[in-house]
Amino acid sequence: MRGGGLIALLALVTLALGLMSLGIGTLGLDYAGWLGGEASATARLTGLVIAEIRLPRMLLGLLTGAILGLSGAVLQGLLRNPLAEPGLLGISGGASLGAVIAIYYGLAAATPLAAPLAGLVGAMAAGLAALLLARGGGTLALILAGAAMSSLAGAGISLALNLAPNPYAAYEIMTWLMGSLANRGWAEITLAAPLIAVGGLLLLATARALDALALGEAQADSLGVDVARTRLMALAGTGLGVGAATAVVGAIGFIGLVAPHLVRPLVGHRPGAALVPAALAGAALLTAADIATRLIRLDSPIYLGVFTALVGAPFFLWLVLHMRGRTP
Repeated sequence: MRGGGLIALLALVTLALGLMSLGIGTLGLDYAGWLGGEASATARLTGLVIAEIRLPRMLLGLLTGAILGLSGAVLQGLLRNPLAEPGLLGISGGASLGAVIAIYYGLAAATPLAAPLAGLVGAMAAGLAALLLARGGGTLALILAGAAMSSLAGAGISLALNLAPNPYAAYEIMTWLMGSLANRGWAEITLAAPLIAVGGLLLLATARALDALALGEAQADSLGVDVARTRLMALAGTGLGVGAATAVVGAIGFIGLVAPHLVRPLVGHRPGAALVPAALAGAALLTAADIATRLIRLDSPIYLGVFTALVGAPFFLWLVLHMRGRTP
C-alpha cells in the first residue's frame, strides 16, 4: 500500500474510533437534542458531559497512543531491535516513579497536577541519566543503560509500595500504575499536549536518519548522518512525549511495541516511512482499547494499562517465537 493511502486510511479509522469514544459511557445522553441545539436540560447535560469529560478523554487517548506508537517506531529503527519500545530506555519507569513519589508523600492529594508534574520530572531525569551512562558507548550501551534505569525505577516503586504509610496510599499508587484515561480533563491535556507535540516533532525529524541507519551505523555515517545527534533527538523526543503522556495517564504498555509492527510491512519495512502510520495506529489502538474497557461490564472496572497488557502480551510472545524461528 502506498504511504499516502495508508495514512489516509489510518486517519479515517482513528477519527471513527474517536467519534465512537464520544458516544460511549454509562450515562444515557440526548445526542439528537444536543446536536439539534435544543435548550432542554438533557441536551445541556449532554453537551457538558461531552465537553468536560468525554472530549478530553478522547483527545488524551489519541495523543498518548500517537506518541507511544511513534516513539516505538523510532526506537525500533534507531536500535535496530524489533522488541524496542519506550519502556526500554527507562523513561516510562522514571515517569511512574516520579508520580509514585508524589502520591507517597501526599503531594497528589494537595494538588491534582502534582503527580503528573513529578512524573514528567522523573521521565526526563531517567532519560538524561540513560543518555549520560551510555555516552560514547553506542547502541548496546544505550539499551543497557535504559534497562538499568528501568530496574532502578521498578525497585523504587516496589520500595514505595512496601513502605506505604497506609493502605489508602498503596491503593492510590497501584491504581495510578495500572493506567487510565478516566477522570482526566483539560488541565492534564494543557500540561501534556505541548510536550507531546514537541517530542513528536523531534521524533519525526529522525525519519531520514533512520532509513540510513537500517544499513548500519558505519554506512549511515558515510552517508552524512550524524548518528550521535539522531540518538539524542530520539531520546529527547521520547523523554518529552512519552514522559508527558505517562505522567498524565499512568503506565500504558505494549502500544509502542505493537503499533510499529502492524504498519511496517505495509510501508516496505522502511523505518522512516513507518513513523506517521505507527503514530496513527498507536492512536487507534489506544482509543479502541479505551472503548473496550468501557464496554466490558465486570464487578470492577478494567484499567486501560491492564487491558493493553492482556492484549499485548500474547503479541509479544508471538513476536519472540517468530524471531526465534528466523534466527539461525
